[in-house]
Amino acid sequence: MELLGFQQEAANQIADRFFTYIENPLMVDRNTPVPFLQTLVAITGSGKTLMLADTISRIRDGMPLAPVVLWISKGKVVVSQTFENLSVGKYAENLAGFSVLPLLEVTSDHLENADTPVLLVATVGKFAVEDAAADDRKVYRAQLDLAQESLWDQLKKRRTELGQRRPLVVVYDEGHNLSDLQSERLLELAPDALIVASATMTLPPRITNVMNRLRNDKGWEDSNFSTAVSSREVVLSGLVKERISIDGYITPMEPAIDNLLSDMEIAGRAAVAMKLPFRPKAIYVCSTNTVDGMSITEDLKRAFDERQARPILIWRHLVETAKISPDEIAVYCQLKFTKDSPKPRELHLFDGGERDYARFIAGDFKHIIFNLGLQEGWDDPCCGFAYIDKEMASARQITQVVGRVLRQPGAEHYSDPVLNTAHFHIRTDDKGVFDDILNEIRKDLASEHPSIALVVKDEKTRGKHDRIDPNPLRTVPTVGIESSRALKPISRIVQNIIDFHGDTTNVVGQGSRMQVLQSIGEESDSQFEWVEVEHSNRVSARSVFRREIQRSYPGGLRRAGGPINLVDIEDRKFDVLVELGSPAADHFRQKARETVQAYVEHSVVFQNDIDSPYAVGPVAIDVNGYEEFKKSLHSCYSGLNGLEIKFARALDKTQRLWVRNPVGSGYSLPLLSEGKAYWPDFLVWVDKAVVAIDTKGDHLLVEATASKLFDIEGTKKGKGLVLRLISEGEVAITNGSVQKKSKHGYTVWSWANGKLKSHHCDNEKEAVEQAFQLS
Repeated sequence: MELLGFQQEAANQIADRFFTYIENPLMVDRNTPVPFLQTLVAITGSGKTLMLADTISRIRDGMPLAPVVLWISKGKVVVSQTFENLSVGKYAENLAGFSVLPLLEVTSDHLENADTPVLLVATVGKFAVEDAAADDRKVYRAQLDLAQESLWDQLKKRRTELGQRRPLVVVYDEGHNLSDLQSERLLELAPDALIVASATMTLPPRITNVMNRLRNDKGWEDSNFSTAVSSREVVLSGLVKERISIDGYITPMEPAIDNLLSDMEIAGRAAVAMKLPFRPKAIYVCSTNTVDGMSITEDLKRAFDERQARPILIWRHLVETAKISPDEIAVYCQLKFTKDSPKPRELHLFDGGERDYARFIAGDFKHIIFNLGLQEGWDDPCCGFAYIDKEMASARQITQVVGRVLRQPGAEHYSDPVLNTAHFHIRTDDKGVFDDILNEIRKDLASEHPSIALVVKDEKTRGKHDRIDPNPLRTVPTVGIESSRALKPISRIVQNIIDFHGDTTNVVGQGSRMQVLQSIGEESDSQFEWVEVEHSNRVSARSVFRREIQRSYPGGLRRAGGPINLVDIEDRKFDVLVELGSPAADHFRQKARETVQAYVEHSVVFQNDIDSPYAVGPVAIDVNGYEEFKKSLHSCYSGLNGLEIKFARALDKTQRLWVRNPVGSGYSLPLLSEGKAYWPDFLVWVDKAVVAIDTKGDHLLVEATASKLFDIEGTKKGKGLVLRLISEGEVAITNGSVQKKSKHGYTVWSWANGKLKSHHCDNEKEAVEQAFQLS
């Protein structure tokens, strides 16, 4: 799977830091290194598993011996999904050459083979016990038919046939579950690296000790321990939703669920209208058997239609009142029944926990009732709605559920904001409780999901529309990248790549010198010494070439193609195995950079008048704060910054139709030189043209003018799309540096015939009129 730019940067940073550290690692004793420690801090839905897989692949590529990787997590469901994804699923190609196995299936042959990297997947329950000697876990027992020592002891030694100890990298996914006991067990293995990933991090004391050693002896600071992924980049990529809407209720359960179903119906109609291949789903979080004012035993004696257990009440309301088919509803909890009052046949109950998970997934249910037991491992991007009952309404439990509703279906934002929003309907006993919960949620979201907008509704604002339809309807010509002219130059570059088959000199690199622990002597009285190894693992030239393409052209336009799509990547020249520090690898990297350069130079941005144009869709507003306009396609907007609000008011006075273009889900333009997309602030209909206006402050001006103003082929004078940039003050750009002549007025920038032009205006009114000049 191709990585997005921010994912590649994170994987590269972790791997680069590892190689810097491993050249001169700290030691606990002669045979035990202080492990390289890194936390990958990224919000739910950012692709942590993909980033970790690519990191491991990069580490493998640069090591002298094929490493052993122990990939662990807490829950069986998460581990099962991880094993499938890494072994045969969507991330398998990112770990090409790895032997991916469940931990208990590894044999001594796997560990002795220095040429094949092995990745072992397990839950912490396989080894995290207080008394290893007394425990019956297989990992501690000798497998007499395979070896004379336990698997755990073999992992500690991980000795090759030549007596060298293989590097060990421990990856802990969902690392917020890491305990002190688990840390102690893992450190017993003398790992070379410990990489922990989670949206939120709290490290146990044993890991803190490792951090203190690195601080004291290596001078590491807090920033050296973590690789943080920008939540804004994740949101803009389309991997997660843009907004979180929280609707609070101090009412019976039924009105809250009815409002959820009403919002869900709107989202479903939007998905149908856009011909999307999914339909929204909802979860309902509640206690399982607890009943107000009654014991569980007493409730169990009642007939089903008299039961008061929350899952039953929710199920009955969905089926009997909302007329939803029981086949669309799953109850995933240990809901109790008796022989005298059995479960109705049409109620789909999954009360076996992890044992029932595969059967539950196969059902593809649209409404899921559960009690938080489903929160880790179930990642269905179609789930955009959540009802949280009063017993579960705490800030901590709600933030835990956020991750289940945050992923974006199709990994892209849509023109209707209802499909880009995570909808929460929370029922509490009184307003004070809701206010307290809301304050805590604001704090958590500010630290964990700072780039996701939060919208709050209550009895006062619930009737106000936060989704505004455009009126009148307007369209904008689509713009794309035409790269056919780059095909021949790129083909010539590939033809000039040297074929290194049969070359035994240039495929070998000097690289960085690393030390490997080597046993000396017979097994009974062997000693260990550190020996230097110069050479790294060999990888395919194809992998080297692809990585350099990704590094040089890291943007998110992968859906539109890119340089790699014009390369015959199956050419046998790419089959050769090279060391990363070899002249051959350098040659392939250089050719990859030339490929990117040729793609940018010979491709063009063009107006596509054949495909359907972009139709302006609804926008989301904050009902607690917005401004109304008269000539905009939407009656009001919210969330504009100071510069944007000035120009929104100025545009409204021109009597021309205009629209505020939302970032992420609105109209986007490709930035050819960067492989990214950008969303202009405003679109204005001027005669037969559409003027796209972007407003920028000084600190962003050089970057903006260098990338956001360009010629668009296929447009006729006075027609199609026209690009304009407006900056504060009287500004000039000389040799790439901004020179502000005065703070007065604004500068309007345009691009014509390959040249950048500027025009100073005294006020917003003059600036927008200048932007409308099409000649």
